[in-house]
Amino acid sequence: MKLTITELAMDKINELKGSSNPYLLLQYDTDGCGCGVNGVPTIDFVADKYETHMEVENESIPTIVDKMQSVFFAENMKLDFVNGMFRLSGPEGMLNPFISTPVCTI
Repeated sequence: MKLTITELAMDKINELKGSSNPYLLLQYDTDGCGCGVNGVPTIDFVADKYETHMEVENESIPTIVDKMQSVFFAENMKLDFVNGMFRLSGPEGMLNPFISTPVCTI
């Protein structure tokens, strides 16, 4: 799995993440969506990497995803920052065009 992060998105990530949360976490948020297969791809910043995480290749920031949730993401993705929101896309189209800036950490 590979993630390309645009310069605008990386600038916003650097502004938000802080030094205590070195990892960008791709996650499939199912809260309030009914069941485990209904959800939306989103991002967060976390302090630790666990055995259940796998690395996502990119050149900008250490990025991880839960192995079980990786099926909900494209093999090649791009994270951009447009109109005050993060946007995650893949070759097949938008995965989530409106990711608000993460405010909480795991």
